Amino acid sequence: MTEAAYRELAETAWRWVLDQVRWDGGPRIPASVPEIEETPGNPNGMHSGIGGLALTLADIRLVRPWTDEERSLADAIAHRLRAAVRTESDCTYFQGLVSTIGALTALGVPGAADAVHRLRNLATPDGWPQTIMGPPRCLPGARINDVVLGTAGVLLGALWARRADVAAAGELADRAAEVLLAEAEPVPTGLNWQLVSPRFRTDASVELPNLSHGVAGVATALALAGAELDRTDLVSAARRGAEHLVTLGTVDGRGFVVPHRVSNRAEVAYGWCHGGTGTSLLFLALDHADVAEIAGESPIAWHRRCLHGVATSGLPARRYPGFWDNDGRCCGTAGVGEVFLDSWLRAGDGDDLAFALHLADTLAERAVRDGPHAYWRFLEHRAAAPLLPPGVGWMQGAAGIAAFLFRISRVVRDGPAAAVVPRMDTWWALGQRDVSSPSSWS
Repeated sequence: MTEAAYRELAETAWRWVLDQVRWDGGPRIPASVPEIEETPGNPNGMHSGIGGLALTLADIRLVRPWTDEERSLADAIAHRLRAAVRTESDCTYFQGLVSTIGALTALGVPGAADAVHRLRNLATPDGWPQTIMGPPRCLPGARINDVVLGTAGVLLGALWARRADVAAAGELADRAAEVLLAEAEPVPTGLNWQLVSPRFRTDASVELPNLSHGVAGVATALALAGAELDRTDLVSAARRGAEHLVTLGTVDGRGFVVPHRVSNRAEVAYGWCHGGTGTSLLFLALDHADVAEIAGESPIAWHRRCLHGVATSGLPARRYPGFWDNDGRCCGTAGVGEVFLDSWLRAGDGDDLAFALHLADTLAERAVRDGPHAYWRFLEHRAAAPLLPPGVGWMQGAAGIAAFLFRISRVVRDGPAAAVVPRMDTWWALGQRDVSSPSSWS
């Protein structure tokens, strides 16, 4: 496809997203259309809420100036998020205060410092309060370790705020890192972190070791913290976490895959959330922290193994019911495409670019065109009506897919010089490219 064709599809999908914005007490978006229920979780959040649109707006700004409508939306999102910080108790990367840091910095507006201050005030000796995991599966007051819902996410947000010179972000990062060190589980093969530490569980743990909910994400945050804060103890903990992780996976030729669940090695995912796409970012974080080797191979070699496992898995073809039924960022095609684009821009491997373009073309084939609009419908093969309503937001909807297509259009137009938006969840994957932070972020 041409640059113009990718751009046209991105604009058409974004137009659909804009037309779903509800203006009742400030902007919000439904999780899907028709609106079966209110946006799950926090309506201000990055995952499926209005905060995620800030990330798309940041990508659009590298293609063209914002329209008056987009400028008004950006201002309204910033106002809504800043107004909520004082009473916000959700601390997560997906939906809460860490999400707010990411959204406000993406817009290039002040406010991240207030979110950092609020996170510092909500901290307890063993982490941050949460309402996601509780009785009967967990004890009251349980804490979450992972990178999207727990302490590792707070650490990731603190590091991102620190890079933007936000006051007290370094102190917040130190606090989160100490909690993670205290929750580490020594195992014969290194260190482990589960979604919820065993001391808080009342039932058998379901261990999800990849980026979103397990040791891969926690070790990623610790490796970055070690590099950014000049703390060798954090780098060492991250390295030991990675050493444990590689014993959970399977090395096959040039590839490497880690199971979705430790209890079922045959169940393998390949996306950002639970698969090799996201887990590859751990090894780039270790490389950023100057770790020389993990289990006899360099972090870059493990990174390439992860990507090889993804590229040869058969995706984006829907090989059988339940395999690759999602085209979003969290678990699907757009998220994989972003990581392969980052890898190409970082290392210049033409196969990475070719695969990213193949994924973008697949998104074009699967787009549902409806007059001036375009959107995507994912599948849930276990449901009585498998075809799901189209999602709106960043992680599981048209806003996130549109941002990927805007970026693809820049790559086709500008090649390796294409501008890229550094984000909280990927900045270290861009290597030596300019990932400096606008001074207005603080």
